[in-house]
Amino acid sequence: MRIIVLTTQKGGTGKSTLAANMAVAATQAGEKVLALDLDQQGTLSEWAKLRQTDAPAVAQLPSGETRQLATVLDAARQSYTVALLDLPGADSPLTHNAMTLADLCLVPLRPTRPDGLAIQKTVEALMIGKKRFAFILNQCPPAHSPRATEMAAGLVTLGFLAVPMICARAAFQDAYAAGQGVTEYEPAGKASAEIRQLWDWVNRESQKVKAAA
Repeated sequence: MRIIVLTTQKGGTGKSTLAANMAVAATQAGEKVLALDLDQQGTLSEWAKLRQTDAPAVAQLPSGETRQLATVLDAARQSYTVALLDLPGADSPLTHNAMTLADLCLVPLRPTRPDGLAIQKTVEALMIGKKRFAFILNQCPPAHSPRATEMAAGLVTLGFLAVPMICARAAFQDAYAAGQGVTEYEPAGKASAEIRQLWDWVNRESQKVKAAA
């Protein structure tokens, strides 16, 4: 089982939305997916309540159950091929524990200076832990944005940048409200194409890490 973590010490970057949509895309690609909601806000868990299907599986780890995370993941290996962990936007023992257990860490951020500054501590922790990680540039303007392009160029100098950049599209909000991923809600839409491409990239990179371990 590959463990993929979405982490950053800033809220509002779209971790939960990305986790939900990648979980659906991975399921559609044939993976058996467990999406773990470790954020007290419970955005991913609330989305799961709206769904009309049991796949992907979504579970919420109770607050303060940091030590149980490894046990939960070990048990999940018998039934799942991918675990996607949605972490809280805060520095905590739970966050560090999850990053330690991960095969691949994904760091979402928007193309704004505050988000660029906020990722520094997360990146430092990942580098100290020698964890494989990649940035996801999220909620970008749908039209060509020099700011997003410039930030993408800067992120490449710090580490890997996931492909593609994910644009801010109404389909993400509409799909969430329907308890779906965009690849279910609007299969032929631009948001779906981006999410499928993103999952393909994450899938390849996580497989490389697992093979090298």
